[in-house]
Amino acid sequence: MIQSRRQFINRAALLAGSAAVSLRSNSLARETGGKPARFSLRFGPHPGMFRSHAGDDVIDQIKFAADQGFTAWEDNGMPGRPPELQEKIGKTLADLGMTMGVFIAYADFTRPTFARKNQDWQNEILTRMKASVEIAKRTNAKWMTVVPGSIDQDMEGGKYGGPRLAEGYQTANAIDMLRRCTEILEPHDLVIVLEPLNWHANHGGVFLQQSDQAFALCRAVNSPSCKILFDIYHQQITEGNLIPNIDGCWDEIAYFQSGDNPGRKEPGTGEINYASVFGHIAKKQKAAGKDMVIGMEHGNSIKGKEGELALIKAYRGVDPGS
Repeated sequence: MIQSRRQFINRAALLAGSAAVSLRSNSLARETGGKPARFSLRFGPHPGMFRSHAGDDVIDQIKFAADQGFTAWEDNGMPGRPPELQEKIGKTLADLGMTMGVFIAYADFTRPTFARKNQDWQNEILTRMKASVEIAKRTNAKWMTVVPGSIDQDMEGGKYGGPRLAEGYQTANAIDMLRRCTEILEPHDLVIVLEPLNWHANHGGVFLQQSDQAFALCRAVNSPSCKILFDIYHQQITEGNLIPNIDGCWDEIAYFQSGDNPGRKEPGTGEINYASVFGHIAKKQKAAGKDMVIGMEHGNSIKGKEGELALIKAYRGVDPGS
């Protein structure tokens, strides 16, 4: 059958349109459901980050993250989840070949729970450590975050009054308390990661602020169960000079977290050169034989599915192996 010129043109246009749709579908599949290659760094999303695509169920969110090439997961709120769900999360991660990142074992932002000696506070901390051992067993976790309270700011004498310990005594008390924590964790090959936090945008008054301070604490505690969580967002605000400080702390770093500044959203939304920082971490890890989790402890700059796809694209753009 001989086609008319109009039929030929219409058919060609239809085929061209179908090809364009196919290309867009293939592109979307690569970003959402096409099982893209795994990221070269062990980036770890968290609950809620992919809710628009995966729904509210945390197991479905983990599976979605795995489909996008992520190889880790972190969950600060894990201690608040039922033990049955903790076990299910641990099994899901193991089945998907993903690493469980941090959960929060202990964090206090307003009381000097490590800087001062207080029996009630010490009992509270040690109870949390013991509970964290069981959580780690259920979830196949190795690292757990500790925020060691505030500086000593006893308010009994009024806002600007009351006794305060000198900085050296506060540090010594923190070292003693951390040693007691590691005594619980060492037999189980578990690690608390100390997270320095910034005073300027988020957590004014916390005891642990700087990376060199965390390094000194870990050296003083002298335990494989006490290491540093180097949060790139917080350290950019507190001290900057990211790559030299990563180098200086390297032997005591066990975990990273990311987030751009200002705004604490995905890489590319602020001032940090994440391609350079992640490239540096990748080279050092390769030389040292390490493979640390980089927890994505930040928000999405755009809401909904569009924002989730933008986040995935942002990490592809700064992953040294992508």
